[in-house]
Amino acid sequence: MYLCEISTQRSIWCTETAMLIEFSIGNYRSFKERVTLSMEAADIASQPSSLDTHNVFTVSDDLHLLTSAAIYGANASGKSNIILALNFMRYFVINSSRETQVGEKIPCEPYLLCTVTEDQPSEFEVVFLVNGVQYRYAFSITEDRIINESLFQLGNSREITLFSRKFDTIKVNTRTFREGKGLENRTRPNALFLSVVAQFNGMIATDILQWWIRLGINIGVTDEGDMLEAYHYFEHSPYQKAMEELIRRLDVGISRLTFEREPAQPPPFLSFEATEQFRVLFDTFSKRGTPLENISIQTFHQRYDVKGLHIDEIAFDLEQQESAGTKRLFTLAYPIIRTLQEGLVLVIDEIDARIHPNLVLELIRLFNNPETNPHHAQIIFTTHNTNLLSAKLFRRDQIWFMEKSRQGVSDLYSLVEYRVDGKIIRNDASFEKDYIAGRYGAVPFIGDLSALLGATHGQEAAS
Repeated sequence: MYLCEISTQRSIWCTETAMLIEFSIGNYRSFKERVTLSMEAADIASQPSSLDTHNVFTVSDDLHLLTSAAIYGANASGKSNIILALNFMRYFVINSSRETQVGEKIPCEPYLLCTVTEDQPSEFEVVFLVNGVQYRYAFSITEDRIINESLFQLGNSREITLFSRKFDTIKVNTRTFREGKGLENRTRPNALFLSVVAQFNGMIATDILQWWIRLGINIGVTDEGDMLEAYHYFEHSPYQKAMEELIRRLDVGISRLTFEREPAQPPPFLSFEATEQFRVLFDTFSKRGTPLENISIQTFHQRYDVKGLHIDEIAFDLEQQESAGTKRLFTLAYPIIRTLQEGLVLVIDEIDARIHPNLVLELIRLFNNPETNPHHAQIIFTTHNTNLLSAKLFRRDQIWFMEKSRQGVSDLYSLVEYRVDGKIIRNDASFEKDYIAGRYGAVPFIGDLSALLGATHGQEAAS
């Protein structure tokens, strides 16, 4: 059960598809050098050949994109950092012109394990499609200011510069990006020019901003925030029935779900001070005409008699009575359904957390199937689930590995570009077995734990 303010704001649902081609970062967190995650399909043939039609879709004669990408690597290798980098870029594009103030620091995190890079700018670049138009957008920043920023649009045969920026000097192509003219002097050193133009309703900038807004990113850490968001969308989105059907088909014993609201009451076992704070909050919102309510999701399970015959249903509270895995599936239901229905991009960190490997497999198959993914939605995820490492599920260009060096530098590479003894990885190779054996790298190097325990035992005995 969650406490929330009643909201009458309605969501706007868009039907245009949005696709990711590639994402690059450099000098950010554990990435010292530039790395690139590409969703562009390589010129390879897979076995079975159905992967080349199911897991790839055609944008143009020169551009073929992948429906999914899996990122593997040891703990602390940098898998989460690449998603955090994309999430930071998303946040900064959407909010830099609105939330940053003059002189305010940019929450940028360069690679700190080298004295050279800690004062150098962090670099971000993304290539993407909006309404069928290909853009390349990049910026480099320090905590104090924007160093460079640029936006390009792919023309018939070459890229066209829409604007470029170096420090406070912004050059706008008034033929292709007229909406940016006159806004150069309205841009603070710590705000992105693209965000400023979007704030003034520039058509291209607004379309690009909407691409970032619609990009789905699930960090998988803030369970409470994810659950609250899932509650909201289960009530307000047009996908309530689809979310319910997905949960029902995943075999967690739930036959249906309902959403309930009731006037808020202070949770039990609060201290006197906390109860008084609740009452002040309740009175404040009531005076504003937006009273607080408790919201809950009821899950229904079939009940049986002593002979095993179904007699009726019993309601459980999702938050209080369902397993952690079921709640995790509920938080993923909306982003997965929405992404598939609207042809969007979804990025999930640790997709296998708390979820059975077979269920994860079925969720991935939704994206790798043209029947369930007719709008060419894309999913990118990190995982430790080696059951997915199969040539029958993924092409070699869909499998990525993250490896961290002894100096703490993360490197990203795909199976299609990896070589063993100078030879490419064959389609009939055992991806899972070879990965676990360390053949592709990106696995942890574990010391002798038994020696550690033995030393501890010996020290205890000596004392």
